[in-house]
Amino acid sequence: MLARAESVVSPLATIILAGAELVLDPSGALLWPDERLMVVADLHLEKGSAFARRGQMLPPYDSIDTLKRLGAAIAVHQPRLVIALGDSLHDRWAVERMADPVREEIRRIQAGRTFVWIAGNHDPMPTDLGGEGTAALTHGPLLFRHEPSEGPAPGEVCGHLHPAARIALRGRGVRRRCFVTDGSRMVLPAFGAYAGGLSVRDPAIAGLFPPHGFTAHLLGDGRTFEMPASACIGD
Repeated sequence: MLARAESVVSPLATIILAGAELVLDPSGALLWPDERLMVVADLHLEKGSAFARRGQMLPPYDSIDTLKRLGAAIAVHQPRLVIALGDSLHDRWAVERMADPVREEIRRIQAGRTFVWIAGNHDPMPTDLGGEGTAALTHGPLLFRHEPSEGPAPGEVCGHLHPAARIALRGRGVRRRCFVTDGSRMVLPAFGAYAGGLSVRDPAIAGLFPPHGFTAHLLGDGRTFEMPASACIGD
């Protein structure tokens, strides 16, 4: 029988990363209040339409759902700078398939702020969706990029890996997307509706941190759950 995991529950958990005080929003957005900065990872816009092109029919509402959730987080926190950490588009043809309401929602969330698209491995930097594009961005002590660097990377904030943690709760396994950090670097959860998740026990994620040296902050309903690495079980 699975043991019950113990967690620290917080609606808006605060952590220190390379000296910067950051807030983990339950939506999956990372906030830097002192800089009025918001970061999201792996939107994977138009993933549903990409599957439809291959004959796998999914409800075609993932892009608008993802953007509405991002817009809601922006409305609450009012960032001056929003950074999308790559794989914002599911593939290089996503813009061609994008419906007008999706484009309009992108324009709406960009209005009145700086919006930066970081290049991902799935997508080229969007050139006709507004905002600015770059391969990586350094802001104060933090480096924002899509894929994690090899070796130690103090202050690195990245996406790409879609971290998710499975814990034992009341005798059953519960799996949630999560932030992962050791206080030096951080991997953000995928924000996209259809993005999925990779176990934090996978070597691609666990290997970025010292053994049992990371903390997972699981996304819940209006709150996050802080779990030590030892409480995260394999899939």
